[in-house]
Amino acid sequence: MVEVGKLNRLAVSRNSDFGLIFDGLQLGEILMPKRYVSKAWKPGDKIEVFVFLDSEDRLTCTTERAKGQVGEFVLLRCKENTPIGAFMEWGLPKDLFVPFREQRIKMRKGESYLVYIYFDKASGRIVGSSKLDKYLASSRRFYKNGEEVDLIAWQKSDLGYKFIINNERWGMVFHNEVFQALERGQKLKGYIKNVRPDGRIDLSLQKPGYEKVTLLTDQILDCLKANEGFIPVTAKTPPEQINALFGVSKKTYKNAIGALYKKRLIAIEEEGVRLV
Repeated sequence: MVEVGKLNRLAVSRNSDFGLIFDGLQLGEILMPKRYVSKAWKPGDKIEVFVFLDSEDRLTCTTERAKGQVGEFVLLRCKENTPIGAFMEWGLPKDLFVPFREQRIKMRKGESYLVYIYFDKASGRIVGSSKLDKYLASSRRFYKNGEEVDLIAWQKSDLGYKFIINNERWGMVFHNEVFQALERGQKLKGYIKNVRPDGRIDLSLQKPGYEKVTLLTDQILDCLKANEGFIPVTAKTPPEQINALFGVSKKTYKNAIGALYKKRLIAIEEEGVRLV
């Protein structure tokens, strides 16, 4: 089944005066304008293309990649805001439309907003919404503690940082567990730390348990090798400096140093750590 607003693998059907015609299955024929067409393609070839609606709402496909697909959350810059809605830059010739009713706050030209992209069946168009809660409340998927998930950073609060989990749920990383700089819309891996009885999810940006220590030991060894076998980090080094170097807490760093010392891979000196 071919989906509008997403990447699809379609077969070349035939040539036309305006470009190349692809077999859109249940959607019928889909045109790819000449500017995207490769001379090497021939009928029967299957090409990965993005299917969207052009400025006249005709089905079109392109080899260009939009910044987000239908069903995804993505940070986009507002190109223009009008009384009926905003137009967002999303990497295609036709901007993504966010109706005024779908704006959580009034969008301003030049500012960036996290939006959910969806196909509006009523209008038959691909549109966006910054009212994120209405697209995140319906998921009932069960998450396991320690499970790796895809995260999108959303906003900072008094408790910590709010993230979107796998494009379907909200989650929180508390301030005392953040050891790296974060930006709104940033995509990164995370881990389920705890699922509460009320359904709220606590997250971690570090691998759970001893696995994160094992990964850090490799990182420390690489850092030592890159710095002639010595780094000036001691027990008195501020946590902020350790975080800047390795993106972890001082406690996790000390555990990794202890593991390396037991294996006799490093020597702990008064001025720092030396590779044996």
